[in-house]
Amino acid sequence: MTEASAGPIHAFLAGDGRDGRGRSLAEVLAFDDAHIERVHDFIQWLFPLAEPSRAVPGAPVLGAAEATAIRADPAARAGLLAARDRMLRFYSGTDGWLTAFDHNHLRITRILTSLRDLVGLEEAEAFHEAVLRLNDRAGSPVNPGSLDYWRRTVA
Repeated sequence: MTEASAGPIHAFLAGDGRDGRGRSLAEVLAFDDAHIERVHDFIQWLFPLAEPSRAVPGAPVLGAAEATAIRADPAARAGLLAARDRMLRFYSGTDGWLTAFDHNHLRITRILTSLRDLVGLEEAEAFHEAVLRLNDRAGSPVNPGSLDYWRRTVA
């Protein structure tokens, strides 16, 4: 962790730290789609929130000081945007999430919330629009409840 880092999530997103399993940001971003689908303990590091994860006990929780540091650090923001780009490639290249209910719907909620809170509403809205386009092209299989929750997240 660098001297300027405010904590482990900040260091991870800035490319200086490791997640709880010892992986760097670059290693996580290099996961293939199958690995992204089946591994569930990385998304909390890529898209941190102030609330504890219900899916992964012990996952990091973003504190106010660390959130402020991430917002102020171009390297950490770039890491978060690189994670956004990787997850958008995953959603564009796979269709298992294009169903009424899927664990990826919770991931999308996390991504939208983290982007909104750490890099701004505009980035969250752009991700939201991209996900909606993918859903529309697939015949709109995602349940209305998830779609409404995502809409309210970026409203």
